[in-house]
Amino acid sequence: MTAGLRELKKRQTRQMISDTATRLFMERGFEAVTIAEIAAAAQVAKMTVTNYFPRKEDLALDYHETITTALARTVADRPTGESALTALRRAHLAAVDRHDPVVGFSSPEFAHMLADSPTLTARLRELHDQREEALADALTTATAPTPDDPTPRAAAALLTAAHRTLFHHVQALTRAGHPDEEIAGAATRSAEKVFDLLEPSFGGYAVR
Repeated sequence: MTAGLRELKKRQTRQMISDTATRLFMERGFEAVTIAEIAAAAQVAKMTVTNYFPRKEDLALDYHETITTALARTVADRPTGESALTALRRAHLAAVDRHDPVVGFSSPEFAHMLADSPTLTARLRELHDQREEALADALTTATAPTPDDPTPRAAAALLTAAHRTLFHHVQALTRAGHPDEEIAGAATRSAEKVFDLLEPSFGGYAVR
């Protein structure tokens, strides 16, 4: 019980620090806010902030681990008889339906903050690249190619590019001020078109 309460307290503290930092970032811009100011506003030590978030960017993008692992995990967990593309389509549409931040949903203020910050934009590109690497590894495991076969990495690059495009589409609609339900409808239609384009090449690839 004591260990469980400690873990709960850690999660609550981490979320509180992230929420405080994000509020400051949206008010003043990411680059203008210091770690010391975040610590003061959250009423914690500066070291506490850096212990939970070694990188300042991850105070805003606190779902970074989910971003980098989601596609690979979807492929690894797909049921028997399902291709990688079908699994990714299903997972993406479900994420759109629940307005998941991982597919781009956020407040307009957050979307503007992200677009206006060169540091956060660069970090987001890095996370997408890491997601591509993780997906390539998952596809390699799923298909057991020969060492000189680049297919898993090529597939990962194309599939990740599709998700990256769809993420930015949701963010653009958010910045334009559209409500989430309207964005979800547009994002669903766009995702169906994008996945349909990929279907001829990947519909039968990496079937479990």
